[in-house]
Amino acid sequence: MRTVVLDTNVLLADPDTLLAFPDAEVLLPETVLGEIDKLKTSRVDPELRFRGREVSRILFDLSEKGNLLEGVDLPEGGRLRIAPLDSDMDMPEGLSTRNADDRILAVAHQACIRGCESLTLVTNDLNMLLKAQAFGLNVERREDASDGSWAKRYIVRPFQRYKIPITILAIAIAVFAGVVAFAVYSTNLIQPASTVSGVPDEFRDQLNTDNRALLDGLIELEANPNDFAAMKSVANAYYNLRDQTGNVAYAQRAITYYEGYLAEHPDDVLVRTDMAAMYFYSGATDRAIQEATKVLEIEPDHIGANYNLGIFYWRGRQDYEAAALQFTKVESLTRNGDAHTQLINQDAKASLGAVIQEAQDAGQPVSIPGGSI
Repeated sequence: MRTVVLDTNVLLADPDTLLAFPDAEVLLPETVLGEIDKLKTSRVDPELRFRGREVSRILFDLSEKGNLLEGVDLPEGGRLRIAPLDSDMDMPEGLSTRNADDRILAVAHQACIRGCESLTLVTNDLNMLLKAQAFGLNVERREDASDGSWAKRYIVRPFQRYKIPITILAIAIAVFAGVVAFAVYSTNLIQPASTVSGVPDEFRDQLNTDNRALLDGLIELEANPNDFAAMKSVANAYYNLRDQTGNVAYAQRAITYYEGYLAEHPDDVLVRTDMAAMYFYSGATDRAIQEATKVLEIEPDHIGANYNLGIFYWRGRQDYEAAALQFTKVESLTRNGDAHTQLINQDAKASLGAVIQEAQDAGQPVSIPGGSI
């Protein structure tokens, strides 16, 4: 029987993932339980809180069948067990007990050391995926059953730079909610919030790196509304909050600051690519396509913009032909390179295959270089 280790984000995407591996022993790191428990009372998107409660409900039902620490049989087959981090075993080099993601990776690593066969870590966090691969762990993703447009989650940032994991940092978001309240008192989001500068250092120190960047950016804009570096920092922080919570309002706020920054730096392709993604998440597909196209006019081989344009055509317009051409180009651009580049290549191939299949199912077979598919 193979072993599957579940990350927090896959459960928040689909709580039924707990029951989705009838051929496996499912290990649920104890750290995941802690993150789920904190999320239930955090001031994050209500849908995430609901999913957190649903995970707890499923686990509570399973606990009636036996001891979760020892393992219980699952209704459709397989077995689930809560896996604590063994403090008697050394943490792998490069991992820290202070980081929740690292503790989850350590549980998977310890399970391998104990002889678990065919162990696979299931995560939708690209940062964790890369870390896991560095430790030689098998990794797979599980798509969000609540949203057919699964490819939306992988646009832009994985192909440009890593700022934060995609994993939900529930406790940090909860602490940060008070800071966000300062920023939304006005409909004009570029106007500085005078109360921000009065935030005590003791409170600021409780924020994670990304949330602190947002607070610092707001303070800089209070002192100088034309501080373009601060606009970019605030926009990036709102981008990350949208990734963490799925809240469209954060995307709209990010757009406001990105537009302010690009008014002075119109050729910054990374920022314009980010803004295109935020337009897409806001439902403005045409504008997203326009912004991605502007990036490609400056840098035709920009991988992120090419990939995103494929997503925009596919999920925003159902233009299968245009989407297939974009994913084909990305596949060509990423054939050689490091592990990160190869991961992008795999994503492009997967997206291309999905587009081809969806087009066939819709009676609209697409043609790509090399012939009709």
